[in-house]
Amino acid sequence: MSTASTGSRIALRQVADLPCPRGLPLLGNLLQLSPTRLHLILERWAEELGTPYRFQVGSIPITIWTDTELIQQIMRERPHRYRRYQPIEAVLEEMGCNGLFSAEGAAWETHRRLVMQALSIPNIKAFYATLSDITQRLRTRWLRAAERGETVEMTDDLKRYTVDVTCALAFGEDPRTLERDHGVIQEHLERILPSVMGRINALFPYWRYFKLPADRKLDESLEAVHRYVDAMMARARERMRDDPSEMPRNLMEAMLVQQQQPGEHGGAPITDAQIRANVLTILLAGEDTTADSIAWTLPYLAADPALQTHLGEEAQRVIGNAPVCPDYATLKELDIFEAICIEATRLRPVAAVHSFEPLEDVVLDDVALPKGTRMFFVARPAMVDAKNFVDPQRYDPWRWMRKGEHAEHAEHAGAHDVRAYLQFGAGPRVCPGRHLATVEMRLALSMLMNEFTIEMAIDPAKINEVSAFTMVPDTMPVKLKKRVRAAV
Repeated sequence: MSTASTGSRIALRQVADLPCPRGLPLLGNLLQLSPTRLHLILERWAEELGTPYRFQVGSIPITIWTDTELIQQIMRERPHRYRRYQPIEAVLEEMGCNGLFSAEGAAWETHRRLVMQALSIPNIKAFYATLSDITQRLRTRWLRAAERGETVEMTDDLKRYTVDVTCALAFGEDPRTLERDHGVIQEHLERILPSVMGRINALFPYWRYFKLPADRKLDESLEAVHRYVDAMMARARERMRDDPSEMPRNLMEAMLVQQQQPGEHGGAPITDAQIRANVLTILLAGEDTTADSIAWTLPYLAADPALQTHLGEEAQRVIGNAPVCPDYATLKELDIFEAICIEATRLRPVAAVHSFEPLEDVVLDDVALPKGTRMFFVARPAMVDAKNFVDPQRYDPWRWMRKGEHAEHAEHAGAHDVRAYLQFGAGPRVCPGRHLATVEMRLALSMLMNEFTIEMAIDPAKINEVSAFTMVPDTMPVKLKKRVRAAV
């Protein structure tokens, strides 16, 4: 069995002993890597070499792992024994985005408490009316597209939806991007994570010395996003001055209140730069991961008319003639709409690669890893392993439904190790937005199936997986048709 320890054992292997793809002198495997296809390259090498293995970026070895037990243990031991891959923090710090996701140590612990409170179940429950309104705006946008016979680029619409939701919940402002076609903040946000991906994998930080056209566009987007956040902070301060007796109503106000208080244990108070970084972190996470998770569900639904029929009937049973799920309590009847999304991201993991470094010398799976060794855990191999999920290549959302229910779909009985599913991470740094994400999945997909049938506008085989920090579809064009219901 794979184990992790602090180095008290005798290591059987050193990092240099691990198998490695053939590369070039000095450059190593650098020329074989493509940032936009990184997860696919790492998966192919894992099939060829087994794991753990290593590849070389110049003289720097990066170790690759796929073992579920190991990644679970490492995630439990963060942030004290392991940290996130250091170049991520460095690049995000340079962009002014080093917030909760990438921060380490005491800064992470302080901001974690704030964000967990803002994204807690009671807060999301209290926010439900606004969430319902935003989902209805998405429905209106899709109804208009269906009436006109337009092809909908679903990733764009879903990112607008998640940006509106995240801004309204966390910052008390709704940018209403669903009601506009151009000039929205989402157009700037979508440039940031692909640029982060390119820069953390660059051998040399060329952008500090000369700028390519893509770097200049990124600078323009970062400037626009920072202006947007600064204006949001100014408006929040005005609201708080006008009504000083109110408790903080959202994450932005909670951070501003903390800024006015002395630092804990005599430490420095929170700064505007830290607030700005956390706002950007939440905007980027809310805009990207949930939207792409929902988008990856669509090819599986389009390929299965019978499943669409069943989902339409389930949505009609729960929602009826309401435009969206009528209240928070009723969400519990929409388990299948979360399951179809979870199953899609088992096969198409949005969080395709998890990266860590040990903060001390460790022994992992009988390999001695010095402090600072770069470690990539590739997520998909464990999720398509028959040891963890029965019939692993089959799209089967019923495997995620509660035991004892839906007996007519009992063919999924067998291996089902939920620890191998790492979309939201695990351990102390598990994603604080996971509950909001699953609420959005249930709301958006139940509304979609209640109102429409869907067809892909291109061959799904032509949709490419792209590493853009998260793993995203390069396109998701869909034709929506208003669902025709039999007369009662």
